[in-house]
Amino acid sequence: MNTVTHRQASARPPRLPGLLLTAAIAALALWLGTVPWLQAHGIGALTLAIVIGIVVGNTVYPTFAPRVATGVGVSKATVLRAGIVLYGLRLTVQDIGQVGAAGVLIDALVLCSTFALAWWLGTRVLGLERNTALLIGAGSSICGAAAVMAAEPVVKGRAEQVAIAVATVVVFGTLAMFLYPLLYGWGVHAGWMPLDDTGYGVFTGSTVHEVAQVVAAGRAISQPAADAAVIAKMVRVMMLAPFLVGLSALLARGGNDGNRQRSTITVPWFAFGFIAMVGFNSLQLLPAGLVATLVELDTALLAMAMAALGLTTHASALRQAGPRPMLLAALLAAWLVGGGLLVNLAVRALC
Repeated sequence: MNTVTHRQASARPPRLPGLLLTAAIAALALWLGTVPWLQAHGIGALTLAIVIGIVVGNTVYPTFAPRVATGVGVSKATVLRAGIVLYGLRLTVQDIGQVGAAGVLIDALVLCSTFALAWWLGTRVLGLERNTALLIGAGSSICGAAAVMAAEPVVKGRAEQVAIAVATVVVFGTLAMFLYPLLYGWGVHAGWMPLDDTGYGVFTGSTVHEVAQVVAAGRAISQPAADAAVIAKMVRVMMLAPFLVGLSALLARGGNDGNRQRSTITVPWFAFGFIAMVGFNSLQLLPAGLVATLVELDTALLAMAMAALGLTTHASALRQAGPRPMLLAALLAAWLVGGGLLVNLAVRALC
């Protein structure tokens, strides 16, 4: 029995080469992410990791893919889930108190309306595959690339669908980072923007895609605007776990791309780990230095997952997707600016 087990284990493809490859790409992305120009333009390690991964994946990777595919798959699955769980160390329950009930309501309304619009526009109007529309909606409505990657195990999207969703987040999140300060300055000067710097920060945090982009857009106005933007964004990120559970329940009730019925809920257990990590972090039992180190580790794990995604994304699949995914993302970005501003103003007026 032991001999058979040993033979089976030795026949199993090794994981280490693929893990080392994704770790090397992640390390390069983390180093490039420290370049001041890239930081100033909100281009972080996760974005760089998937870009480098796509370049390698469509050039030299196919020549040695069989030897590293197993480890790359582990990075796309196990390492990703670990990264999402550790993401909870960036948040505390106290963050909710800093934005108040109005801030939480704004985040919830923007999230639900954006995702519902993505589902309807993507599948009914633009004729996209459901998984593509849902992944783009997740990235636009919650926290960018991290939300896309977190939603993938629930949606069960293909690598190219995930890559397309991440690409839309990068493009329109970057545009928003430059647009929001210009829009705010113009609105204040023209007299039609009834928000102070803190209100602008909440508006930015509740509607801009990535955390790095939120920080850049907030700092372009003032430090109070940046602080409010980050808090609002973190509360929005905190909604990731209940969103994944709710999405799984919705998909279980509906059909699989409108055809075969799904009878079971795909429980995103890592989402509960994320919630537990937020709760644990709220107790402030760990030294601040250790938390900072673990957050850096989390960024590295997510970068490995992004690298793995890039390695397995074929440029031909992206080309075949055509302009419709980008059009959906553009419509969602327009809603986040216009509709998101209306939501912010309406909630503030009522509260």
